[in-house]
Formats: sequence, C-alpha cells, structure tokens
Amino acid sequence: MKIRVGFGYDVHCLVEGRDLWLGGIKIEHTMGLLGHSDADVLIHALCDALLGAANMRDIGYHFPPVKGNEFEDIDSKILLKKTIDIIATKGYRLGNADITVAAERPKLNPHIEAMKQCLAEVMGCDVDDISIKATTTEKLGFTGRQEGIAAYATVLIEKD
Repeated sequence: MKIRVGFGYDVHCLVEGRDLWLGGIKIEHTMGLLGHSDADVLIHALCDALLGAANMRDIGYHFPPVKGNEFEDIDSKILLKKTIDIIATKGYRLGNADITVAAERPKLNPHIEAMKQCLAEVMGCDVDDISIKATTTEKLGFTGRQEGIAAYATVLIEKD
C-alpha cells in the first residue's frame, strides 16, 4: 500500500449579510464568510490537503474563482465530492483527515459531530476517519479580532 500526506490552509473574512458555512453545515451566527463559493474554509483547506497529497495542484486550479463561472456561490460540499473523485483518478482514497478551525466566535464545539457526519457522507468514509478541532487565537490577529476564520487540514491518502 502506498500512502501520502497533504496539508491545506484557507482563510476567509467575516462579513455581515452572508450565511456561515463550516464543515458543510450552516451555523447560526451574525456574520458569514466572504468568498467566491459559500466560503467554507474548513472544506477548502481539506480539498487543498487532499489535492496536495495526490500531487494534483490546489483548489483554485481545479475550481477557479472566476466571476460568473459554475463555481460561483457553489456549495463547497460539491467541491469536496469532486476533489475525492479527482484524487480517485490516480487511485487514491482518504485514509484520515485532521482539521483545526481557528475562530473566536461562534463556538464550534457543539457543531463538530454534525460537521464530521456531513463530511463522512460526502467523502464516503467512516466518521471516525475525520477529526475536527476548534481553537481560538486568544484574541490575537485577524481571527482574534473576529475579522475572519482560518482552517488547517492534514490528510493521509492511500492507494493499494
């Protein structure tokens, strides 16, 4: 069996008038993330980690943020499913994912199990193959000032 490791990172700014999507689920909050798609930083970091592990470039290469294209305002779960299909063209599948989201608010711990379940369904894996952790930056930096949310993802992919 061949295994590879990948790392992904994404950040989006928080703005009023947008829904907050994280880990494929909508979370009630006074602000949402701004981006070309639904701006789900968790899924975007996960896609980059998967693509990087398979040496298949990055999310912007496969799903370019061009105004008016088919990816504008797209549900990031669709991008994740397409990413799983892309790495499968080289014979890879997810082994496991470890994801950290940095945000002061909203508190994410009550939503982690729903996020894991959603991601497992999209990727066709066991919920135990996905770890999601939430942290703050102790009020430091743009996440600490609640200007945005950042996500980091590490994945292991496997090929028989």
